[in-house]
Formats: sequence, structure tokens, C-alpha cells
Amino acid sequence: MSRLHAHSGGPLSIDTPTVDFSQEEQDSVRRAAAEEPADHESASASDSAYPVGATCPIALIEGPTPQLHGELECVLRKRLRLATLLLTLGFAAFLPWHLTLVDWSLPVEIIFVGTHAALIPLFLFLAACLVRKCHIPMTKLRAMELFIFFAPSTLFLAMQWYGMAKSCSEARPLEFHVGYWLVLMYTYALFVPNDMKRAALVIGALAAGPILSLYGSWLFHPLICRAMEAQHLINAPLILAVSAVTAVMGVDSLDSLRREAFRAKQLGQYRLKRQIGSGGMGEVYLAEHVLMKRPCVVKVIRPDRAGDQRTIARFEREVQATARLTHWNTIEVFDYGVSENGTFYYVMEYLPGLDLAEWLKRFGPFPPGRAIYLLRQACDALREAHCRGLIHRDIKPGNIYLTERGGVYDVVKLLDFGLVKPLDETHDESPELTQDGGITGSPLFISPEQVTGSSEPDARSDIYSLGAVAYCMLTGRPPFVADKPMQVLIAHAKDAPPPLRKWAPGVPKDLERVVLRCLAKDPADRFQSAGELEQALAACEAAGEWSRDRAKTWWREHLADDARCRPVDEDER
Repeated sequence: MSRLHAHSGGPLSIDTPTVDFSQEEQDSVRRAAAEEPADHESASASDSAYPVGATCPIALIEGPTPQLHGELECVLRKRLRLATLLLTLGFAAFLPWHLTLVDWSLPVEIIFVGTHAALIPLFLFLAACLVRKCHIPMTKLRAMELFIFFAPSTLFLAMQWYGMAKSCSEARPLEFHVGYWLVLMYTYALFVPNDMKRAALVIGALAAGPILSLYGSWLFHPLICRAMEAQHLINAPLILAVSAVTAVMGVDSLDSLRREAFRAKQLGQYRLKRQIGSGGMGEVYLAEHVLMKRPCVVKVIRPDRAGDQRTIARFEREVQATARLTHWNTIEVFDYGVSENGTFYYVMEYLPGLDLAEWLKRFGPFPPGRAIYLLRQACDALREAHCRGLIHRDIKPGNIYLTERGGVYDVVKLLDFGLVKPLDETHDESPELTQDGGITGSPLFISPEQVTGSSEPDARSDIYSLGAVAYCMLTGRPPFVADKPMQVLIAHAKDAPPPLRKWAPGVPKDLERVVLRCLAKDPADRFQSAGELEQALAACEAAGEWSRDRAKTWWREHLADDARCRPVDEDER
């Protein structure tokens, strides 16, 4: 069970997890609710927070038919840039040593050292081109790739042949160094993304150059032929051949891993970017549609819950319920599917912004006018859901999102219909969705009838929970706070909430009456519909104090630098 604990003087955590209480725990709540009222004043006097369990790691799941071209182009550009910089660093490091060996009376050696020096700024220029954000077609990237590796190889071949010829003419021992080509081959294998066939062609050509040069010199250059020994004709070619084979095999392994990683980050037509959150049932990822490049959010069932049939059924219910809703204050569902390995996922619109829980932690309670402005939007979303016969059952700050849509700020989006239940099914709850006799909901914002089971939850249960959220928005704390979740549940079942003005003296009396009516224990004493609540909020004196223009100004002043409150930038995509 989740645990709440008093945290005097600290911040208040109000984004409570959904909790399933057992039959035994529920019975204890009902017995306590039937007893004499307990003194909760001391518990209410202190703030509370309780930790949410650590997120389980997730291995992203495989989707069908990945489209690797765009991924490969992006990776190739980055890797070529790194390889170019690495080779430039190598050329720069060896240039002083090369200068000490040059016989300045020989033009050919001046050409060699000049070429060596010229490659440094040339490679820096290529690296700069690869850094720029302008699009470079794949054909040009591949041409740059070949130049970056074969230009040094050609220089090495010419210098190696000249060095062997000069050693023979000066009667010195013949030297043949394979290290130059090993550096090129393994740099290519490690940095350049490739399939095995293309890697074999390129790496094979890099290895074949010095081998052919060696045997060509042996066949056609008499001085080199006489100076050659078995180690030159056998050892050097064998080292190059074995190194080329191992490099190609390494490329194949890296290519397989890259493809697996790409497939692991794709579900259907959606490319997963990074994890941005987690909930009771699933993990949430920022993603984009492969073809339309539209940013979106993908939710998948958590791996530790994947085998739970109740979780899967609840997950499907959330998708189906949300897809039926069309109001702009309800999050939009784009797609739903099952991956090839049976993993459930669905796709929602991406919302730049913050949920109410995070908002309250960062900025504290809302001014009355702004709270009314936001609550009326939440009422509109609930009104459609209730008219379609759906009750949410888990209204809490973490499920109410503030965002920007189409240049309009302070737009409310109602999220997470994972506990939604059709009104015509309230007397016939499937045992796969809720354990017999269990309490399901968020303890700080749950309605009394959800706690006691005295009546089936209906639209007025959502009214109560929204009233608890309104209380929190105006005061910065939930209506009831205690050391343990069970104490909070008992308070919801039998205690009257403290007046809002006890914590926030600036709350208007008419708004306080509206919120406290939402929190009535008897559903008959509450507002009977979301529409009725919205009208009551609109009639409050502070209802006209907030507007779209004020919201726009506030967002630009306070959230301009917050990446979560801006659209996904191109680099993220």
C-alpha cells in the first residue's frame, strides 16, 4: 500500500498514485467510518507527501517493418563527423614528426608533407559541413565517406612505395608498415554505419591497396624485389587480411545491434524518442509518426504489469473510452495497437505544458479567477464524458494538464481514463477490472461512496473529486491530510473539510461555497452534473478576472525557458 506521511514545513505532494485496496482494508475503513468522529485536526495541520515507487526499467518493444533510411542518414552524419575529427587529430599529431624527416631538397617529399598538412584544414572543413543543420543527401554523405578514408589511404600508399624505394637505393633494410591501414580500417568499422556487403567492399579495398602495392613492387621493382624477405611477402599481407575480415565481422555485429535497437524503439508507425513519464499501468514516451513526423505520446503497459489481465483490460478500456470523447478539453487519442510480441500501446496528442500537480509544486495556489477559468474547462470535459455515460473515477491534479493549443494558453486537458466505468456497468463490474470489494482511486481525491461502497459511484463522484482538486488549487493542499492513506479515506468518508479560508483567506466566499458543496458527503447535496457546477463557477464574482490574454502573458513571463512547455524542436525530432 502507498504511504502518506506528515512533512511539516516541506512541500506538499498532491499527485497521488491510484491505489487498489483489499476487501480487508475496505472493511476497516467502513468500520472506522461508522464510529464516533475522530479528531483529524492535528493531522490536517501539517502538509503531507508520500513517495511513489521507483519506475521499473523498460525494454522498448519491437514493432513491424522499421524504416531505417532516416535513422541511418542521421547516424552516418554524426559518425562521419566524429571519424573526420579523429583522423584530423591524428594528422595534426604526426605532422611535426613528419616535418623532421623531410629532405627539403627533394620535391617529392615536399609534396608528401604538403599533402599531409593540407588534409588537416580540408578535414576540418568537412567536419564543419557535417555539423551544419542543412540537409545533405545520402549519396553525398557516402561520397564524403569514401573521400575521408581513401584520400589518406592514397597518401599512405604513395609514401609507403616511395619509402621502400628510397630504403633500397640507400642500402637500408626494407620497411613496410601496416599500422596506417589498420587505423583506417578499424576507424571505418567502428564509426561508419554499414551493412556487411558494403563494409566488405570498402574495408576490402583499404586492405587490398597496400597488399597489391607490396606485391606489385616485388614483381616490377628490381631493387625492392632483392630487398624483400619472407616477412614482407607473408606476414604483412596476412595481418592486413585477418584485420580486414575481423573488421567486417565487427561491422556486421554493430549493424545487427543497430537494427535491433531501432526496432526496439518503434511501435507500428511510431518512433519512440525518450521516456517522459510513468503511471500506474504504463510508461509514457515522446514519439513521432514515422511518415508524418508529427510529435505524439505513446503509452505502453509497464513490463511488470504486462501479464496482469486486469491491467490489460483496464488499458483497453482507457483507450476505448478516450477515443469516444471529442471535446477539446479531453486528450485526443490518435491510434491504438498491439506490437508483434503482444505489447499493448496507444498514441495520444503531445501536450507541451505541466499537470496541475507539478504546477502547484512550482507556483503554489492559483488566484481565484484563474482557478475558476481552469475548473470550468474541466467541467466541460467531464460534461461530455458524463453525457456519454462515462465516469472518470480518478480525477486528481496529475490527471489535469495545462497546455497551449493553437496559440491559446491555459488550455485544460483531462487525462488518464484508466479507471473509467460506463454508468450502465456500475452494478456489474467485471472481476478482471476490480477485485471484489476493492477500493480503486487516489486517496487524497477519492469520493466517500468510492470509499465506503454505500452507493455506486456516478457522475457526482467525479464532482466530488473535482471539488477536492479545486480545494487544492485554491489552498495548495488537499481537503484531508494524514499520516496514512487509511486515515485520509476515513476522513473522506465522515469528516467535513476545513473551510478554504482557513488556509487561503483571499478565497471569495461564493467560490468557497461552491467548492464545499462539491465536497458534500451525500451525493444528493452536491451539484448534480458537471454543467450545473460550471454554471455555479461562472456565477462567481471572480469568474471574469482571468482571460486568454492574461494567460498568454503569464506563460511567456514564467515558462518561456521551460522545455516541457514548448513544442518539440527539430533536434528532438
